[in-house]
Amino acid sequence: MLTRRKLLQQTAAAAAFAPLAAAQETPVLIDNPKGNFRFLKGSGPYSSGAVAHSGYEVVHAVFNPLPALDKAFGLIAGHLKAEGRSLHALCGMELRIPKALSFDGFNKFNQPYIEKLKSWDTHVDGLNPVARTNVALEVNPVPVPSVNGFSYTMPSKHRGATFVVAGAGELKSNTLAGEEIVKRDDLSEAGLREKAAHVLGIMDERLKGMSVSWADATASDIYCVHNIHALMAKTILPMMHDGNRHGVHWYFSRPPIIEIEYEMDVRGVRQEIVLPG
Repeated sequence: MLTRRKLLQQTAAAAAFAPLAAAQETPVLIDNPKGNFRFLKGSGPYSSGAVAHSGYEVVHAVFNPLPALDKAFGLIAGHLKAEGRSLHALCGMELRIPKALSFDGFNKFNQPYIEKLKSWDTHVDGLNPVARTNVALEVNPVPVPSVNGFSYTMPSKHRGATFVVAGAGELKSNTLAGEEIVKRDDLSEAGLREKAAHVLGIMDERLKGMSVSWADATASDIYCVHNIHALMAKTILPMMHDGNRHGVHWYFSRPPIIEIEYEMDVRGVRQEIVLPG
């Protein structure tokens, strides 16, 4: 049985890592009236998260099988049209790529993706409102960039908050550079613990930035190919607070950039649907 003293020790240990995330970003929430959601300002390729307006909810859709990226854009557009929603309702994307990329390769990969969303006229004041997770499956990887799923807003009478938080790795800032990686090249248990704690701190800041909390989360995803079992009881679950009651979904995957080792995303939704790819 977990004693009160041990619980306090674990919570304090997790809290000790939280300040690492403070320099990463200052959440800025921007309204997207056409899409019926607000989004956290992120970097160029994606926003940091999206939360539905009152009177709307975020719906999460997963493809099975996973379609190639180009095909997926058409499937997403078709689904939104069938649901009576405009392209502006798209608020989240989950990509899968064949392998992790260099920083330069990642930037090149992002350019056609950004241009596609611009062609959909989804940008708000020059900013991309669509949150994104982009990872490489370690086993049975996709042969070409593909889409695992997406999120969008729908009219709803649900009064609670629904949202999606974009994936984040252990970078100290939005600057894509090796020197920004927390505990770069350190794959020891202590190094992985700091990486995980930093990312959890980012998740926490993004949730707060959207005026939601871990208690509102319904799914938390971890993307890592290293042993995270030792991190669960003392770092990951304590820092997830009430969100840990739903457990975690661990994808044996690599973040999209070589040398980044741990990534997470979070969402809080009422509806999860599966669509043919």
